[in-house]
Amino acid sequence: MSRRFVIEAVMVAIYGELLAPGAPVEYIVPYTTVMELYEFQNSPEPLMHDPADNLHVKNKINELIAYLEEPLNRKKLERALNIPWAKSPSILFGENVSWTVVNALDNEQYGEFLDPIETEIVLTAQREGAPVLTDQLELIRRIIEAEVPVQVFDIQDFEFAMEDSIFTNNQP
Repeated sequence: MSRRFVIEAVMVAIYGELLAPGAPVEYIVPYTTVMELYEFQNSPEPLMHDPADNLHVKNKINELIAYLEEPLNRKKLERALNIPWAKSPSILFGENVSWTVVNALDNEQYGEFLDPIETEIVLTAQREGAPVLTDQLELIRRIIEAEVPVQVFDIQDFEFAMEDSIFTNNQP
């Protein structure tokens, strides 16, 4: 059985090891974070401090966009966009990784604590019963302060989060 995490699309580009896990994993990705890839691709602002790392991440974003724009994957994405909270069929990234894109909607439930994309991430995690995986320590802090009922893991703890002894909200 695969582990499931709600994650922003750009995190997969930044942290390449997320595409090479030791066990099956499903990333549940809000569609707005997929659209952010295009913003990051065209932005003159660096994503990383080191110029070489920044170039590498921009190249990975370009590869990710190209993969998602392949006809079969594009068709899967478009199927999710017709209805709020609809999910795409799985998009496979190798043997152990699949993506499910969700047409999440911000309902401003956490407006004072979280921005719209963060709210979509949290709401998706709640709806799917899956933990959030992020590198944003500030987001983790705000989730805890707002007492949002979701599990959240720092990406640095990815291997720990993949262990069978960790339980998600809907799994014993």
